[in-house]
Amino acid sequence: MSIYQQLLERDKEQQPIKVGIIGAGQMGFGLISQISRIPGMVVGGICDVNEENANRAKNFYLSQEKRKINTVISSDYREVIQSPNVEVVVDATGVPEVGANISLEALRSQKHLVLLNVEVDITIGSAMNQLFRSAGLVYSGSAGDEPAAIVELYEFAKTMGLEVVVAGKGKNNPLKPTANPDTCADEANQKNMSAHMLAAFQDGTKTMAEMNLLSNAIGLVPDKVGMHGVEANLDNVADILNTKENGGVLNKTGVVDYVNGLAPGVFVIVKSELEPVDEELRYLLKVDENHGPHYTLYRPYHLASLETPITIAKAVLQHDTSIHPLGAPISETVTVAKRDIKAGEQVDGIGGYSVRGVLETHEEMNVNGHIPIGLISGNVVAKKDVKEGQFLTEDDVELDPTTTVWKLRSLQNQLFPDNKNKELSLSK
Repeated sequence: MSIYQQLLERDKEQQPIKVGIIGAGQMGFGLISQISRIPGMVVGGICDVNEENANRAKNFYLSQEKRKINTVISSDYREVIQSPNVEVVVDATGVPEVGANISLEALRSQKHLVLLNVEVDITIGSAMNQLFRSAGLVYSGSAGDEPAAIVELYEFAKTMGLEVVVAGKGKNNPLKPTANPDTCADEANQKNMSAHMLAAFQDGTKTMAEMNLLSNAIGLVPDKVGMHGVEANLDNVADILNTKENGGVLNKTGVVDYVNGLAPGVFVIVKSELEPVDEELRYLLKVDENHGPHYTLYRPYHLASLETPITIAKAVLQHDTSIHPLGAPISETVTVAKRDIKAGEQVDGIGGYSVRGVLETHEEMNVNGHIPIGLISGNVVAKKDVKEGQFLTEDDVELDPTTTVWKLRSLQNQLFPDNKNKELSLSK
């Protein structure tokens, strides 16, 4: 039975899935609105630090919702998560520390968790996935976010027996490594979105984090630190993202990367060593006879929070995920200064004025002592002067061990001891 048919059954039985959404910003508001049109699913709770946002979302939702619903409103995430009106929680905050607290509370309250918070997932996802599974709960990234959309294509290809050469996404914004909330304020206002969120898109952190999440879910790694980020289109991307010996830019295949020119879509580049299959790919994809042996499978859209209900339904009805870590971390998004920082200055985190994220393998992070960007949270202070473009280590900054995300990262390091060599000294 399909998810849609299962939802219709829940609707017929008047037993809808009860969803609590934490974060009523751009994505959260869209998700809340959409649920009013979905059979077998209702919004049981809404939380936002700005209660006015939560009430605005509730009022619109109830104006569209034909079913009689008691929707809890609060500025305290715990009230929504603990409510009997909620059985599955959606984190739509995008903030690592907030996400860490939401994850912990959802686990304690025995609620499934769906993340529209890639930032926390890449920081503590390996640990939280294991803890949720041990508790008989679902921990999942969201359908509609690029990583989960790519996983769909990846598994589609692998199920057919094809080799995946590259898996990736189109970048939606031109890369501006020094972007901050001030430089993108006007555009953020025009798009009715948070300036911090837009800064994280523009400075590349969001793309790095998304490919980090994908890497942890399918096992492919970045070909180089920060990936290649080539300019390409559907006609030439398979040639450009090929190995150097074949005229491309890659040192190896089996990698994740992003492309300027394919937004807002996602893709996998595939091949087959079997000549009859190669001929069939060429014929079915209607490409030139000289094309190949690499072929691009492309999905030209991702619908972000509008697809989240699919994951909500999978979690509750099928006890399944859209994307989750394979196990121990495979890649990391580490911290790079996007301005000169003076000793004694406080260093703010993702989407702020101080740092941006760059993707590398977990092994590279360990060897170099780099800091996962999700740990730049709370009261982080520079110990010495740091130059723009410098990768940060614990010699450069003092992390905040009182934050929940720091404590859960420390737990993750203990849960996966064989996966770390020179891991951060999170035992203060």
